[in-house]
Amino acid sequence: MNGILVVSATKAEAAHVPDRYDVLITGIGKVTAAVAVAAALARFPEDARPLVVNIGTAGALHGHHSGLYMPSTVINHDISSKVLRSLGHPVEDALSVDGGDGSILATGDTFVSDAEVRDALAARADLVDMEGFAIASAASYMGAGVRLVKYVSDHADDTAMDWPKQIDAAGRALAWWLEERY
Repeated sequence: MNGILVVSATKAEAAHVPDRYDVLITGIGKVTAAVAVAAALARFPEDARPLVVNIGTAGALHGHHSGLYMPSTVINHDISSKVLRSLGHPVEDALSVDGGDGSILATGDTFVSDAEVRDALAARADLVDMEGFAIASAASYMGAGVRLVKYVSDHADDTAMDWPKQIDAAGRALAWWLEERY
């Protein structure tokens, strides 16, 4: 429609996105996100692939983080990259994202709701989610640009279990950002 493919893990996160945008709901997790994005982009000619705009929620890894973020870097936090590199296998576990705000997003298939796990991740990143790295990786592989937009829904501790209660507010903020930007 407008050269943008809005990508979200859940329908609830994209519930307030206006109908004029193409929306892809991937499902939760890295594998489903990567497969869905690659398949969707494959339907476009190589020279006409849309900008992928991933909107979604994220856990804050630092107490002062709240609101909307556009990460500049996304890391794959739950892969044993050091071990694999030591065995001679190069692993791309960090991607740069154009147009970001300087924040770092950690992506993994683990739903982070434990303060100890959060604190360990906080040494490497600002936010945590379950799809961002996969979406950025698939878009890059398919030759499409990508933007990641994350709304802090919790603090990646026991508050993460309240995530379902935060979705509507997150969806509204993400849709507002999308309309203001594109």
